[in-house]
Amino acid sequence: MKTFVSQWEKLEWDDIRLRIHSKTSADVERALNAPRVGREELMALLSPAAQAWLEPMAQKAQMLTRQRFGHAVNLFVPLYLSNLCANDCTYCGFSMSNRIKRKTLDAAEIERECQAIRAMGFDQLLLVTGEHQTKVGMNYFRQHLPAIRQHFSSLMMEVQPMSEPEYAELKTLGLDGVLVYQETYHSAVYSQHHLKGNKQDFFFRLETPDRLGRAGVDKIGLGALIGLSDSWRTDCYMMAEHLLWLQKTYWQSRYSVAFPRLRPCAGGIQPASIMDEAQLVQVICAFRLFAPEVEQSLSTRESPEFRDKVVPLAINTVSAFSKTQPGGYADGQSELEQFSPHDNRRPQQVAEALIQAGMQPVWKDWDSYLGRAPI
Repeated sequence: MKTFVSQWEKLEWDDIRLRIHSKTSADVERALNAPRVGREELMALLSPAAQAWLEPMAQKAQMLTRQRFGHAVNLFVPLYLSNLCANDCTYCGFSMSNRIKRKTLDAAEIERECQAIRAMGFDQLLLVTGEHQTKVGMNYFRQHLPAIRQHFSSLMMEVQPMSEPEYAELKTLGLDGVLVYQETYHSAVYSQHHLKGNKQDFFFRLETPDRLGRAGVDKIGLGALIGLSDSWRTDCYMMAEHLLWLQKTYWQSRYSVAFPRLRPCAGGIQPASIMDEAQLVQVICAFRLFAPEVEQSLSTRESPEFRDKVVPLAINTVSAFSKTQPGGYADGQSELEQFSPHDNRRPQQVAEALIQAGMQPVWKDWDSYLGRAPI
């Protein structure tokens, strides 16, 4: 059975990088006027030449976003269940080599966190853990997912890659979607940053969205960690190739994309390439033109000012008041965090900023009567 690996093996990183950087202003103009943005057009929109065309790109991206999604912006929040991790990664505060206090929430602590989150108005939750198969694996999820699911109308996860049967089982426990970021599509660079643990397996991680698609998971989230490789443009293009493969092969699932930039964390590294805010806007707009129907997410890694300006252009989903450590909402702990968020505003402040920009904050986008069997 073919997976995206078969397509990835045909993609030459250095060749793609050269092609992107060779694009001219005329190529960008053609891409903006094209009836459909394909691979060549996306390369032009990701190129340095496109930075001079940011205003028309943003205008077209906003128009396409309003046509497809209206003014709605979904609000969600991450719930960190554990910072235990059996991997050693150069860029993550949870890495096993970092001497930080470790914590995994038990049933009572999870209940307090869920109640604190619901009290803020959230009805869409992203569960996050470090990658620890034995202590925070399927047995842990079997034990706690049904109770968590009772509190929320939408439940997603960002945890270690799992098997197809495990994803199928998680779906029966109430799981709606999974975010699995490849970090970088450059295998050699990937190896330099993943020093110990199961996450060293580049190809197992690369095939995770295929397993999600075969398991019938409703939403699959892709992302590249901007700054890990020395060419964020190439990483973003490779992610677009991944998206095309998945949309064609697993057309029943929905997809989302995100472009998280490296943020400070315990033991963290300096980025190998810098994407400034204007370039992040460029990528967001390029992907909207390339994939008008795909959801785009923007996290609290970015500043309040930046988020307020960019969300109305092309963003459909935002996190708010994110706590990146176990027990962050009910207990207020901060020394266990994975990274330092930039936008620390309360949820209602984020929602009010969206309303001021003419957007409609959506706290809940699913109900059991829409077709999902009750848990």
